[in-house]
Amino acid sequence: MAKWGQGDPRWIVEEREDGTNVNNWHWTERDATSWSKGKLQELLVGIVVENEAGRGEISELKQVEGEASCSSRKGKLIFFYEWNIKLGWKGILKESGVKHKGLIEIPNLSEENEVDDTEVNVSKKKGDGDILKDLMKTAGTAKVREALGDYLKALKTEFTMGMILPTKAMTTQELTGKRKLSENTLQVQASSPVAPGVRIPTVALHMMELFDTTAEQLYSIFTVKDLVQKFSKSAAVLEAEKGGKFQMFDGNITGEYLELLTNKKIVMKWRCRNWPEEHYATVALNFVPTLGQTELQLDCKGVPVCKEENMKFCWQKQHFEEIKGLLQLTPLNC
Repeated sequence: MAKWGQGDPRWIVEEREDGTNVNNWHWTERDATSWSKGKLQELLVGIVVENEAGRGEISELKQVEGEASCSSRKGKLIFFYEWNIKLGWKGILKESGVKHKGLIEIPNLSEENEVDDTEVNVSKKKGDGDILKDLMKTAGTAKVREALGDYLKALKTEFTMGMILPTKAMTTQELTGKRKLSENTLQVQASSPVAPGVRIPTVALHMMELFDTTAEQLYSIFTVKDLVQKFSKSAAVLEAEKGGKFQMFDGNITGEYLELLTNKKIVMKWRCRNWPEEHYATVALNFVPTLGQTELQLDCKGVPVCKEENMKFCWQKQHFEEIKGLLQLTPLNC
């Protein structure tokens, strides 16, 4: 075993201030299914092909079944994806103006096959219009395969950003460079929901939960220090006013109040300790009174793609369920 301070490159797990599993030396896995469905929709729907006889366009993603994931072990990324995709296309013949519709089916997009060998089947509803079908089988298939290739590139680059983290030496070098920024620039970054220069793929979340309490009481649980400490079971720092800072869960969650509309709405800058430096999401909480209950509507923008599941867990388990437990055990006189 190497002596303390003498780093053997095989022993990648090293010191980091955030205690992160550096370079994911241990086995980690991220579910890319939800992200992939959105990316396939983005890349495939809207593809247009045209010639002198007609024009065809992929108009909808009718079905996307399967899954995708990315695993990391000893600093290496391992990808798994398997998809069955059905697309709807529509076209028009230029001379007659007659319109036609059809399907494009991709029965097995997986790591077992190269994109150029992936099966793409084009069909059309009964009737004339084989010219359009031929157009979609030739130029359309080529563009579909190109889009599938773009999806795989994004899966291996965009989705995986942050999975292989910088080592301590790299982190120190980055921090040294950042310290050279002017004080004014740093202040601008701190006040921005997503700091300038931090370019990472993000997702938006929308969650709803019903609570057996009034909007006034539920609002107080997010703005009164003692109540926050009770449901989080940890120390908290709160300045519940516009521009006020907050820390929760022993500093693992930090941020700033951007807007407070008493008993109705809270908007916050929000970040978890293990997110990329200077990156914040924007969290909006809307308190909607219903019959004897309050519906909490959560909208969150700017969550790092690789942290989507963690963010859902944080709100469902550490907020919603703990707050419900607090409401059952403790009568609130807010």
